[in-house]
This record gives sequence, C-alpha cells and structure tokens, in this order.
Amino acid sequence: DRAHVTSVEAIEAFRANLLVYATKARPVLEEACDEVSRTRQWLETDRRLHWENQVRCRLKDLEQAQQALFSAGMANLREPTSAEKAAVQRARHALEDAEARLKLVKRWNLEFDNRVEPAAKQLDHLRAVLANAMPKACALLVQAIKTLDAYSGVAVLAASPAVPGAATAPTRRV
Repeated sequence: DRAHVTSVEAIEAFRANLLVYATKARPVLEEACDEVSRTRQWLETDRRLHWENQVRCRLKDLEQAQQALFSAGMANLREPTSAEKAAVQRARHALEDAEARLKLVKRWNLEFDNRVEPAAKQLDHLRAVLANAMPKACALLVQAIKTLDAYSGVAVLAASPAVPGAATAPTRRV
C-alpha cells in the first residue's frame, strides 16, 4: 500500500479558519474579562458609595421632615397637618429604600466572586488556550503540511516509471 495524499489544501484551509477564529475570539474574550472587572469595580465603589450617600441624604431629609413636624406642633400649638405627617412618612420610606438597596449592593459584593468566578476561570482558560496553544497548533499544522508535501513529492518520484527498479511507498489515505 502507498500513501495517497490527494490534497493538503484542506489542512491549509483549516489552519486559515483556525487563525480567523483566534483573531475574532481574542477581542471578545478580552472584552468579557474586562466587563467582569468593570462590574466588580462598579459594585465595590460606585454603587456602594452612591447608596451610602443616599442613606445619609435621606436620613437628613427625614430629620428635617421630623423637625418640621415637631416645630409645627410646638409653634402654633396645633395638630400637625396631614401634609407634614405624609412628608415624614415619605422621607422614612425613602430612607428605608436606600438602606435596603445598600444592603443589597453589599450582598452582591459578597456573592459576586462566588457566582462569577467559575465562568471567569473558564474565560481565562480559553484566553490562555488562544494565546498559547493556538499558535502551537497552527505551527504543528504548518509542519504537517510541509511533511505531507515532502512525502507526496517522494511518493510521486518513487511511483515514477522513469526510475527503474524504484520501490513504491506504501499507500495511505490522509
């Protein structure tokens, strides 16, 4: 039997497609990893600081509304109006909302790594494959193409009737 190499173009096309894939996948993976970092940073700083400030502001608003309610009762020696009572209630609800959101952001901060880390590790692994293994695979494909080209040239010479007494190489499909 002889090797019967009909075309190395299929390997070359596969290698070209592999390079295109790696070229397109790298930026997408980089963007995904960057997005994980940006989200972590957003939770740790921006959202936490925002809701801490909101709690302080809303606490101050509640204190002002309570003071206005108290002052209205003391100054005129009358019952506070329903608008003044409603203002205190609105301020109290706003403060409770801000406190609940701050707790939620703090909980997300604690849970972020546990929930995101498995997927982030897979992204890092794929990024490492694209950075390290993909160039090696392409180099191996180039070497295989060269080897098959050299082998097919030898096989053609060995099968050629112009060389009397030449032995034929075993045939194998690739």
